[in-house]
Amino acid sequence: MILILLGPPGAGKGTYSAQLTGIYKIPQISTGDILRANVKEGTQLGKKAKGYMDKGQLVPDDLIVALVEDRIKAADCKKGFLLDGFPRTVEQADSLEAIFKKNKLKLNKVINLEVKKEVLLQRLTGRRMCKACGGNFNIYTLPPKVEGKCDKCGGELYQRNDDKQETIENRLVVYGKQTAPLIDYYRNKKTIADINASEGTIDAIVKQITEVVGK
Repeated sequence: MILILLGPPGAGKGTYSAQLTGIYKIPQISTGDILRANVKEGTQLGKKAKGYMDKGQLVPDDLIVALVEDRIKAADCKKGFLLDGFPRTVEQADSLEAIFKKNKLKLNKVINLEVKKEVLLQRLTGRRMCKACGGNFNIYTLPPKVEGKCDKCGGELYQRNDDKQETIENRLVVYGKQTAPLIDYYRNKKTIADINASEGTIDAIVKQITEVVGK
């Protein structure tokens, strides 16, 4: 089972990835995790990537693609894998298709998590983290019992800079520019399934996904 998960910031990609990898017994693969692992292990690709990262530069597409190809050849990917956050552009999608063709792999489904903008903003701007234990709350949907205090340890809650409205708006604009063409790309190939992730329980949304993906 080979899946790609698309969705804007705040769509719940991490939550649904964890559920789906458990159901299908496949690993979740994200470019961030691959980069960190290769840098930590000091691989040749990791050393190249670190050179860009140390300068504050974006890691080039060809290097990211090489890292992804290397990762999907690992033993734990024999039964498939779930790609989270890759590809991000049509160019990366073309490169991924070439990798699949070269390695005789078949993409089963692209899952496109659709969430209304107002819901995303509420989820992200309402998020509060505990400075002490890392507990996660939301002032709209999961408020703490005492305002500004963590239910678990009593620590101070704070809002991360990247959860502030202006930052979120910018992230959504970037996502829209990069990913709208990607959604059309996979729609033309008839491999995409749109999932309404604006409302409903996690279990209900996972059920929607498994119904379109199959076994």
